[in-house]
Amino acid sequence: MIHPSGRKDKPLSDNKAQARSPMSEHVARDILLVRAIESTDTARQLLSEDDRSYATESAMKLAQWDASDGRSALTPTLLLQKRAELLLKKIAERHPSFATFAAHRQGGRLVGIALPTLALVVGFAIERIADPHRVDLLSAPLLLILGWNVAVYLMLLTSLFMPALPVRRLTAGLWTRLSNFKTAVPRKLPPLLALAMSKFAVEWLDLSAPLSAARVKRIVHLSSACFAIGAVAALYAHGVNARYQAGWESTWLDGGQLHAILLLLFTPASYVFQLPGFSIADVQALQLPQTAAPANGALWVHLYGATLFLVVVLPRLLLALSARWSEKKLATHFPVDLRQPYFRQISGHIGFVEPTLLRVFPYSFNVDELRDRGLATVANMLLGAQARVMLRPSTAYGEELKNEPLHDAIKAVDIAHTVALFNLSATPEKENHGAFIDQFTRGRTPDFSVMVDESGYRERLGAQAGADARMRERIALWRQFCELHQVQLSIVNLAQPESRAEDIRRGLAATRSAP
Repeated sequence: MIHPSGRKDKPLSDNKAQARSPMSEHVARDILLVRAIESTDTARQLLSEDDRSYATESAMKLAQWDASDGRSALTPTLLLQKRAELLLKKIAERHPSFATFAAHRQGGRLVGIALPTLALVVGFAIERIADPHRVDLLSAPLLLILGWNVAVYLMLLTSLFMPALPVRRLTAGLWTRLSNFKTAVPRKLPPLLALAMSKFAVEWLDLSAPLSAARVKRIVHLSSACFAIGAVAALYAHGVNARYQAGWESTWLDGGQLHAILLLLFTPASYVFQLPGFSIADVQALQLPQTAAPANGALWVHLYGATLFLVVVLPRLLLALSARWSEKKLATHFPVDLRQPYFRQISGHIGFVEPTLLRVFPYSFNVDELRDRGLATVANMLLGAQARVMLRPSTAYGEELKNEPLHDAIKAVDIAHTVALFNLSATPEKENHGAFIDQFTRGRTPDFSVMVDESGYRERLGAQAGADARMRERIALWRQFCELHQVQLSIVNLAQPESRAEDIRRGLAATRSAP
C-alpha cells in the first residue's frame, strides 16, 4: 500500500530537468562545506536553528529573484548555493580565521602557469649542457627527451587495457595542497568547527579526485610540451650567432648502424616537412675526428627540431587539450548527489521533488500499524518530508519473492530506494535471509539496502539482565552477515524511529556513494 504525504509534487519531468542543472566546483565546495558543518553541529552551537531558517528563507528569495530576472533557472542547486553563501558568511563573521579556509583559492591557476613556464626555461637551458658549437647526432639530452616521451605514450596506451593504479587519492591530495585550499585546520577555532572542517576535507579529497587528476594531467602534458619547445628554441636561437658543426663519436656503433638508427628516428620528420635525406656516407663523414668541418649542421638542427615537434610537442599538446576538456567538464558539472536526505530536506522548500518512494519488502515480518507509521517516519528521514512508502506483502520464512518487479520501472511511481526489511529477533541465515537478499543483488536492483528493525527484539528482551549486550551481539551478527553479502545495513527502530536517525541517514549516504 502507498501512504501519501498529502503534498502535491511537481511533475516528474520537471524534477528530472532540474536534477540535471549543472553545479560548478566552487558551488559544490561551498555546499558540501556547509553540509559538513550542519551535520556535525547537531546541537546547534555553531549555527542556531534561527540562523538556518533565516538562511533558507533568504536563499529562497534570492534564488527566486535570480530566476525571475532570467539570470538562471530556479533549481535546487541555486537554492543550495545561495544558502551556503549566507551561512559561510555568517560563520566567517563569528570566526575570522575560518574565512581563510572557506575562501576560493587561485593556487591551481598559478601552478598551471608556473610549472609550464619553468619547464620552458629548463628546456631552453638543457641543450646548453653539451658542446654549444656542435650538433651531436647522438645528443643525450634530445634522445632522452624523445625516449622518455615514447615510454610515456606506451604507458598511457597500456593503461587503457589495465586497471588503474591506486594513485588517485595521492594525486588528489597533492593537488589539493597545491591549489584549492589548506587541508590543515586553522588554529583558534572551536573544536566542533575544526571537526566539521576535517570531515569536509576528507570528503572533498575523494569527490574531487577525478577533477584533480585531470588538472594534473593537463599541467604535466603542457609542461612536457614546453620543455621540448624550450630545447628546440635553444637549438635555433644559438644558431643565430654561432655556426653549428655536426658530428658524432661512439665506441659501440659504426656508421652503418648509426645510419639505420637515425633513419628510423628522422624519417617521419623528413617526410612531413620535406627535409633532405642523408646517406651512410654522409653519416660516416661526420664521425669524429674529422679532417674538415662539415657545413651541413643546419640540416641536423632541422631534423631534431621537426622530430621533437612530431613526437613530443604535438602529441603532448593534444593530450593537454584532452585533459583540459575533461577538467572543464568536471569543474562545471561537479558530481554531487542531490538525492541525499540533507539536500532533499532543503530542496523541498521550492517544491522540488525527485523520486520519493521508499519501496519496502518485509521478510518473515508482519508490519503492524505502529511500525507502519514508523516506516513513514523513516522514509521522511531518508528522502525528505514529501516521501511516501510502498509496502509490499511480506514474504514468508523460507519462501522466495515471486512476481515482483524488482528491477523494472513502475509506470505510476518513481522509486527512490528499495529496502529488504528484516526483524532483529531473527538470526540471519544464508539459506533463507541470504537467499532473499541475493534476489535483489543478482538483478542489480538500484539503490538497494537492508534494514533490520530492533523494536520487537528490544521489547522481547525488556529489562532482562544482559539485554544490552545481547542486542549488541545480534546487531554485530547482522552487520557481519550484510558485509558478507556486500549490502549496506541500517539498524532501525520502527517503534521509535528518531532513536536511530543517525544510523538511518548514514546507511543511505553509504548506499548512494557505493559504485
